[in-house]
Amino acid sequence: MVTVMASCASIEKPASLSDSQKITTRMLLESSPLLDGADPVDLSQIDVLELSPEMVEFMDRWVDDNEGDYARLRRLLYAVMGDGTFEVIYDDSTRTAQETFLDQRGNCLSFTSMFVAMARYVGLHADYQEVTVPPDWSVSGQTFILNKHVNVYIRIDSRRDQMIDFNMADVHMSYDRQVISDRRGRAHYFNNKGVELMLEGDTSLAFANFLESLGEDRSFSPAWINLGILYSRNDYPNYAEASYLKALEHGGTSLVAMNNLAALYDREGHSELAAYYEDLIESHRMQNPYYRYHLARSAFENEDYATAIDQLNAAIRMNRNDDSFYFLMSLSYLNTGDKESAQRWMKKAEDVAEMSTDKQRYHSKLDLLMSNGD
Repeated sequence: MVTVMASCASIEKPASLSDSQKITTRMLLESSPLLDGADPVDLSQIDVLELSPEMVEFMDRWVDDNEGDYARLRRLLYAVMGDGTFEVIYDDSTRTAQETFLDQRGNCLSFTSMFVAMARYVGLHADYQEVTVPPDWSVSGQTFILNKHVNVYIRIDSRRDQMIDFNMADVHMSYDRQVISDRRGRAHYFNNKGVELMLEGDTSLAFANFLESLGEDRSFSPAWINLGILYSRNDYPNYAEASYLKALEHGGTSLVAMNNLAALYDREGHSELAAYYEDLIESHRMQNPYYRYHLARSAFENEDYATAIDQLNAAIRMNRNDDSFYFLMSLSYLNTGDKESAQRWMKKAEDVAEMSTDKQRYHSKLDLLMSNGD
């Protein structure tokens, strides 16, 4: 977990926009100016995991109830992902389990909801699982995206479990993972739908979805952040600020919330508040191993291998379980002419990647480094 540096924790925060007009949680959710006196659309009856008769018929055809858990999982995986049986094509839209099966389209959350529902029907212990995907950083060093990805967790027995993901190649085993409740899964669903509707310009329905998301899990900081964006887009800066502060209250060190606050204060002409959050962002970034990795990659591309090595050393001290850190370290040493160190770091990359599909790739590179030729 990223923590605030002591040097910045002592900075006195300037007065916020809403100090003169206290925006309460009730004002944000129940008497929102976005409602304009109307009641929000009731979305509580949407069952994200409900099965259709067609889904039941499909599973009865492909999965034998008399087989063991692992065999049933293999049959279900083949039925859903095997050649010529059924195919889910990726698109950016969030769908329920039924909609995903019917349309054979959806994003990662859509696929996860469909697979959780189907796995439970065939008697498997299936849950949503949150995966904390590391931030991706833009060239300027600002946060581009910080994502809590959701996939499927299957418990086979007391000794075995399985992670099922629509895009397995992008999920490393070193990423932090946590099984979550169905209510948290619904919070993800309605938050995603809210974002899609907000981008389409449907403010009232976007608000209803964020409201439903927070009704499922009041501590779900992404919904607070997106609610703040919705308020900001509709020219309610005080309400946007209060929503972002709620996200920080529940999300602790959300760089996205801090970044949005800094941008909001800058637009509103509150330079001291903007600077306060910009300082906090910088403190958090420097304690984030993936930001250090971003700096190392930038230095490597600029042929500044000494700086790359320094940044990678810092990243590895914070997180010793990401093979990409060791791989770039090996390449950095190789470019300085230190082949012995390059071999050592490539071997470490292989060792750390032992449980992943990258192991063979590192092994072949290690063989090349250990050969007599340059």
